[in-house]
Amino acid sequence: MANDTIIVINCGSSSLKFALYSATNMLCLASGLAERLGSSEAQLSFKANNTKVSIELGQCDHHSAIVRVIENLKSSGLLNKPPIGVGHRVVHGGESFSDSILIDEQVINKIKQCSALAPLHNPANLLGIKLMIECYPSATQVAVFDTAFHQTLKATSYLYPIPYELYQQHGVRRYGFHGTSHKFVAEQAAESLNKPLEDCHFITAHLGNGCSVTAIKNGQSVDTSMGLTPLEGLMMGTRSGDIDPGLFEFLISIGMTSKAINHMLNKESGLKGLSGETNDMRTLFELADKGNERANIAINVFCFKLAKYIAAMSASLPSIDALIFTGGIGENASKIRELTLERLSILGFELNNSLNNSHGKNTQGRITNNESTLALVIPTNEELVIARDTLANIKH
Repeated sequence: MANDTIIVINCGSSSLKFALYSATNMLCLASGLAERLGSSEAQLSFKANNTKVSIELGQCDHHSAIVRVIENLKSSGLLNKPPIGVGHRVVHGGESFSDSILIDEQVINKIKQCSALAPLHNPANLLGIKLMIECYPSATQVAVFDTAFHQTLKATSYLYPIPYELYQQHGVRRYGFHGTSHKFVAEQAAESLNKPLEDCHFITAHLGNGCSVTAIKNGQSVDTSMGLTPLEGLMMGTRSGDIDPGLFEFLISIGMTSKAINHMLNKESGLKGLSGETNDMRTLFELADKGNERANIAINVFCFKLAKYIAAMSASLPSIDALIFTGGIGENASKIRELTLERLSILGFELNNSLNNSHGKNTQGRITNNESTLALVIPTNEELVIARDTLANIKH
């Protein structure tokens, strides 16, 4: 497989994230993101051969974006022949999938059935699958599910205290998301500790525009913050996270529609909602430094809720080998880690400010003192997990 490649596709409702990997050594050869698809302002960022370019696409849909990506890969000399595999991120696999799987009509139909549980994500994922099958019908297509890693949850963790028939008849339960990220950083941490993953107990915090916390016991997910949908759990960039369920009826009583409420909770809440400004953590810190009180409130509420969830996850573990921060915020926002860990001294965390400010670069990710409960910063790589799973399914 000296010249063979694997394409990773993460298709969103108005975006297309991609990466090209060598099947020989899992080296990332190219990556990029097409954004604002479906509008006249569509744009493609393309990184390959140590250069990054930004390309205006004009009015562009997903199909045209994929064609443009493939053209760029070919012109860069990276895709001289069809890929041997295409790995697709699929957000929701329900209870049907506990691992990555070769895509066939039966798998596609089951993903469609899960669309009711993830109406913002699964239809877009299916579109990416359809388009890549059209482009490369001979390539092995593999679905890698956000929810698969969390299929080890026990009933005590995944059941909601509502009529049991809703679970039996409609699959209403906690599923969890960001599974590829939680899995990847747990494996990396175990390797760093030189300890078998099945002997490790971790709390992993994936913090980006979407955020989730997971308790990992003996290498398996045993509890997680996201639920039936990616809306539950932590406060996020534009998502509310946990709220009083009674809020929904109250908002309807004051004239909001169900559709408007759903949009508000998913797109206008979280950091953006509290600050009234932005969901970008870097911008919020800039505003807070200038005395913007609402930006400061948004930051502190975020850290308080994060600390509460981390503490709650400890109830599922016999001990904590490490707390792991990952994702755009988790990896880069030292102040967020500081404000969070200072609330978790009860769990034995003692932050080392110097290591934290350098993001644990020279200490294998460690940002706490030697005598402290261990906290690590580990960069995630969900695309690499998808590429590896795709190759494993091809070999299998």
